[in-house]
Order: sequence, then structure tokens, then C-alpha cells
Amino acid sequence: MRLVPALLTLLVVLASISGCLSGDSSGDLAPEPQEKGFGSFSVVAPIDTGINVYHNHFLMNESYPPWLLEQLGVNIVCEISTNGTWQERYDADKEVCWDQIEAGDIVWFKGTRIIGTSPDDDTDIPILDDPQDGHGTAVTGAVLNANPDAVIFFVEGFSDAAVLAAANQPLVDIITTSFGPILSIPVPGIEDATKVAVVQKKKIHTGAADNSPSPAVQDSTAGPPWSIGISGYAEEDDDQKETMSGSYPDVAADWTQVLPNHDDIDGYHQTSGTSFATPRTAGLLSEVLESLRSEFGDPSSGADPDSRSGMLVNSTNFTLSNDELRDALNLSAWYPSFSTWEPLSGTTPVSPILPCTQLGWGVINESNVLPITEHLNGTATIPQRPSDVVMCMETNQAIREAYWG
Repeated sequence: MRLVPALLTLLVVLASISGCLSGDSSGDLAPEPQEKGFGSFSVVAPIDTGINVYHNHFLMNESYPPWLLEQLGVNIVCEISTNGTWQERYDADKEVCWDQIEAGDIVWFKGTRIIGTSPDDDTDIPILDDPQDGHGTAVTGAVLNANPDAVIFFVEGFSDAAVLAAANQPLVDIITTSFGPILSIPVPGIEDATKVAVVQKKKIHTGAADNSPSPAVQDSTAGPPWSIGISGYAEEDDDQKETMSGSYPDVAADWTQVLPNHDDIDGYHQTSGTSFATPRTAGLLSEVLESLRSEFGDPSSGADPDSRSGMLVNSTNFTLSNDELRDALNLSAWYPSFSTWEPLSGTTPVSPILPCTQLGWGVINESNVLPITEHLNGTATIPQRPSDVVMCMETNQAIREAYWG
């Protein structure tokens, strides 16, 4: 997990576990009438330690329609408890829910936005964040902070199998990962699986750069040219680069956020790292997809090469590919002004010369969503970036292509 060193002991170490269930899908899904007017949607797949499905942050009033659950492969519906403390709810559900889940089961936690799975059979409690963890809960919270309406397909794990579990789900739009080698040392990671997800399955992958000044280009999570590598900037302080955040990425996003706790039902904590800047970006991109699908009457999601011709938006009058969305993202990014730097803030000032080596194409936050959407629907074109920025980032891409193939 890519956390600020000071937070490592408070958050994750390398293994969380989670899970939950309630009955077979054939019995649970059939009685419910198909909901009409579910509307346009986007599916984001965080891949991480586990998730606290009991937290209020993940609740929703409506239900997912049976056709959506069927298409996402749900085979278990877990009606989780809604009374008492976190521990009381877990205890009430343990026998009928958590003890029933096995590796590979796909579970909808009814009343929440969470559909989860644990493809690796090396976890004590599939899908659920255990008391020593919390990373996956915070990561997923960051997605929903950016797009509260996102459908969450959560995958527990740190492996190729975990990435492929999301890659092989046709409705998944965006896979977001916030783990990788410390200091971005050039060792194999999940790049083979993310290549399948993006190059073959046409999805978006957002990958966290390391929480160090190390260049991101050789990082197996953030560096491959098919991935969107994300570092951090200090949105809440002085709009400058976070010093302990990967350099020369694709873009930078908000480093510090207030995110849900993993072991209660309504608590929050402030935490920092590229681990959270990355899923926040995934959520913003999912909001763009949701908006365009609504505008152009696209009722589904994903970019399945067979059913959707590899298009993230696929309607009669409008299509959108991974490359087109990524190009709009790059055009919309921006560089903070050096003049906002506070010398005592602990950040690194954004250089007026080659800021791309610090922040890539630049900063991404909520202010980018409308310009990206309007650029893609043709109502307001984003101007081209200056030639020095384009050259710098073309060099970045060339290095990554040469390194990763």
C-alpha cells in the first residue's frame, strides 16, 4: 500500500481480509422485480485489502436491479445487519454471512453500493477489512467522495488474479490500484494483468505512484504506458507538489482526504498518500462516463470488445474510447502557480520550468470534470497544451513504452 511512512503503522501492512454473504443468488435475486429507470451508471473496481461494508459511507437507499447483479456475476446476496456497533453487526452476520463466503464468490451487500469478491483463497474473512487494516475501506471511500453514485465492484487482493477478476468483468469501467514496490524499485508487479485490462479489455487503469520523490516511469503500478500513473499535490494547503509523492507521473490528485474508518459505522479520519489520490481520480473519471452515458442514452457500462466494440460510451450518436478519455484528461490538467507556495508547508514548489517532471500533465480535481465532459461532448473544446508540455509528456510516454514494451 502506498502510504505516507508515518501512517504505515496506523494503516495497512500487506494482507487484509474480507467477506460476507447470504444465500444463493438464484433464490435471492429472482423474487425482486426488475427496477425501471435505474439510469446511467459507471462501475469502478478498487483492488485492495478489504472493505468495511458496515460503514454509513457505503449505504444507499435504492437497490441494484437484478439484471445488473446478474451481469456482474453476483451469486450471493448478503443482507447485513443495520443495528448495533460494528462488532455487534459483524457478530450477528458471522454465521449466515461471513462464514459462508468462499474464494471466487461475488457478493452484493444489500443496502450498500458494494459488490465484492476475494479471488485468492488466502484470507481469513473474504472481502471484509479486518481490525488491523483499513486501507481498502479508505481507498473505496475516496472513489465515492469523487462520485457518490459509482457502482463499486470491490476486489480483495494484491495479485494478478485480483486484477484479472476485475478485468474479466465486462461492466467494469475503471480499475484502481494503490499498492506496489516501495521506492518504485524496478521489479515485476501487476503490469501483466493491468495490460490485459487496458489493452485487451479496453478499461481504464489508475495506478498509484510511490510515496517518495522517485520517478514513476519504472513503477510497475504507475509506470506502464497503458496505465494512468498518479502522484499527489497539496490541495488543502498551498496547491503545490507533495514532496513525498512520485515524480514524472501522468497526473497529480488530492493527497490528503477525510475517509471512512474500517472498524466502526460512522467514524472518519484524515489520511494522506497517493493511495487516495488515485481512487479519487478513478471516481472523477467515472463521473465523466456516467454523465456522457446519460446524455447520449447509453444504458450499460464497461468497454467489452464483443458487446460494446471496445467503447467506454457506446450509443448510436456518440462513442468514446479509452484513448479519447485519456486525451481529454491530459488536456484538462493544470499547473498550480508557484506564487501560492508556503515555505513552511512541507511541500515542493511547482517549478515554472518543466513542471511536467513533477506533476506530469498537471493537477486533476473536481474542477476538471465539467471541462472534460464538455470537451468530449463537443460543447466546449479544451485548448491544446503548450508545446513544451506536450514534448515533455511525449518523452515520458516514449520512455515508458521503451521500458515496458
